[in-house]
Amino acid sequence: MILAVDGGNSKTDLALVAPDGGLLAHARGPLSSPHHLGLEGCLDVLQRLVDEAGLDGRQADVAQVLLAGVDFPEEEAVLRDALAERGWAATTRVGNDTFAVLRAGTERGWGVAITCGAGINCVGVAPDGRHVRFPALGAITGDWGGGYDVGMAGLSAAARSEDGRGPATRLEKLVPEHFGESSPLAVAHAIHLGAIPQRRVLELAPVVLRAAAGDAVAAEIRDRLVEEIVALARATVTRLALLDEQVEIVVGGGLMRGADSELLGRIELGLRRVGRRLVLRRTTAPPIVGAALLGLDVVGAGTGAQARLRKELCAAVERLERLEVA
Repeated sequence: MILAVDGGNSKTDLALVAPDGGLLAHARGPLSSPHHLGLEGCLDVLQRLVDEAGLDGRQADVAQVLLAGVDFPEEEAVLRDALAERGWAATTRVGNDTFAVLRAGTERGWGVAITCGAGINCVGVAPDGRHVRFPALGAITGDWGGGYDVGMAGLSAAARSEDGRGPATRLEKLVPEHFGESSPLAVAHAIHLGAIPQRRVLELAPVVLRAAAGDAVAAEIRDRLVEEIVALARATVTRLALLDEQVEIVVGGGLMRGADSELLGRIELGLRRVGRRLVLRRTTAPPIVGAALLGLDVVGAGTGAQARLRKELCAAVERLERLEVA
């Protein structure tokens, strides 16, 4: 049995999977990133999900635990040791959740994955197993491009349009409309006082990207996002010495699942300028699928088991998300 976990900065999925790819259980909970919750808070979330999934004292053969906020080897080691003490699995593997996006988006076992969720992150794996990682610690490591950054750029542009510091933009109207407020200043005031949680700035990213089709200011924000994605891909394939190889560049995460053809086309054009053989792949499979597939890889499951896992786990996540919306 495989115990798979994908934990981001907004939610956590846990799955129990049979070696033949059959889905035994699926549970979803809140964010589990150790960066936000600390080690004990993270473990508490995972324990609740293990209990909900019904592990019931059994031991999985492999636990594949991929979490946002696990960025350095020492963080992996601390979390791995803590999970091993829980005895959930005979073998425990820990890593960053971007590896789940890579495995969900490709069957090759290698390539580049760029996750655009609340934040942005990238990993690369060469055919010979060499890895490239980025710290992904936000502005202190030069990161820009997740949903929060795009949303904040949209809110800032709306505020500057309103008071004349910046160019006029439709975001001046669209941003307050999204929150049911009268103006960008009213939105800023509500965030400042806590009436609107600042994390909800994430919700503005799709608003900005939709506006980009007919608004120069929103288009500039969109184009910066494209440039950041292409820069991550370029840096990764260069460091792995794969510029002349056919490499799949997998994009995933909430922001990419809703990406339109215009955004994807601009990313593809940018990648083509980096390397003629770079191939863009957008994965809409939930990352928990990638975490579970990595577990199946460890136990040597065949393609039939992998296909069954994809079908059953994708369906389970879709059912849950329909219930959440309802």
